[in-house]
Amino acid sequence: MKIAFKTLGCRVNLYETDALASRFKAAGYEIVDADEDTDIFVVNTCTVTNQSDQKCRQALHQIRRQHPESLIVATGCMVNHRKNELLENKTVDYAIDNERKYALFNIIDKHFKGEQVDPEGLDVDLFGYQPAFDTFHTRSLIKIHDGCNNFCSYCLIPMVRGRATSRSDKDIYDNIRSVVDHGFKEIVLTGVNMGRYQYQDVNFEGLVENILNIDGDFRLRISSIEPDNFSDRFLRLFENEKLAPHMHICLQSGAENTLKAMRRHYTAAEFKNMCERIKTTIPDFNITTDLIVGFPGETEEDFLESAEMCREVGFSHIHTFKYSVRNGTKAATMPNQIPEKIKTERSAVIRNISSENKKRYFEQMIGKQQKMLIERISSDGIAQGYGENYIPMRLKGKHLEKNTFVDVIVDGIIGKGDKAEVRVIQADTF
Repeated sequence: MKIAFKTLGCRVNLYETDALASRFKAAGYEIVDADEDTDIFVVNTCTVTNQSDQKCRQALHQIRRQHPESLIVATGCMVNHRKNELLENKTVDYAIDNERKYALFNIIDKHFKGEQVDPEGLDVDLFGYQPAFDTFHTRSLIKIHDGCNNFCSYCLIPMVRGRATSRSDKDIYDNIRSVVDHGFKEIVLTGVNMGRYQYQDVNFEGLVENILNIDGDFRLRISSIEPDNFSDRFLRLFENEKLAPHMHICLQSGAENTLKAMRRHYTAAEFKNMCERIKTTIPDFNITTDLIVGFPGETEEDFLESAEMCREVGFSHIHTFKYSVRNGTKAATMPNQIPEKIKTERSAVIRNISSENKKRYFEQMIGKQQKMLIERISSDGIAQGYGENYIPMRLKGKHLEKNTFVDVIVDGIIGKGDKAEVRVIQADTF
């Protein structure tokens, strides 16, 4: 049996797709590309914006047209948000919500054995995934947390992912040992709001510290995280060479009025002070972020305040979103909705700032040593991968192997804007 996967949205979805695909492969299914003939097509959906919903609909309709005889299964956040729509339109054969996504293999396997399974009758389990050994990525994503209790005024996540839930720390350590033993060199912690991780007496800081004490040749990366008043003890953990000096910390707005309307749990001044503490403690620390433009009521002054903060903090990448109305959220009913034209203009300004910041950050790294993890090698012998500061790198050298660490020196910048990378040379030839 052949099965194809398409994943939209966040790294939590990527982790879950990796785990599911690995489970199918272990059972003898053949994983194929999305454009090949296949018996089964699984789409792991996102619903964070209206555009996300539109992309998911388009993908599902296209798959149905191109693979009319395939079993089509939708799972993920759009299913939790729009399950009835998907089933009534006969877009999919199964619509499996996030809480039962872990059981997707059993549902599909039993289907082809002539057994009908009602997903609604299955137990809820947010962490019931086996370790992913055969994945779509060089890095191993590890889900530690799901759900959110913040209820930001623009966000549907608490409705489609549920309340905050933390995974057993023992399960996390066992999962990491398994993938490290299997050969993975980079572990990426992911979760909906993982900075609020708390399982019994272990908080996020303690979890990271314990992971760093696990034996093995690997490095640990913290992916997207909500801003918090990171303690001095937590920042000292970055002295361990296993912990990559990079975090994607979600700002959303640099304007005090907008943050208050968003119901974020910090001020712009607090966020800025936090970033200054991090960069003072860990030189060359790389901070990337998310930013929403055109939030209801965002004045030109608010936007300029937000843009200036992006310049001052110097985020090396800003994932920019135009505000998207999500029915069922408080922001959907707010007055002073911003015209789409203004959102587009503001988005372009932030993207330019992001490009300028990235260039400046890459320039300050020239001449400095990094540990590059080789993720792929092209036919012309050029290796690509990332350094510990999450800088995309290109290396031309001898005897290079995929999934190995190489000590390199940053030598220059290649490309511009979002496509920018750095050229590196091996440290022992410098």
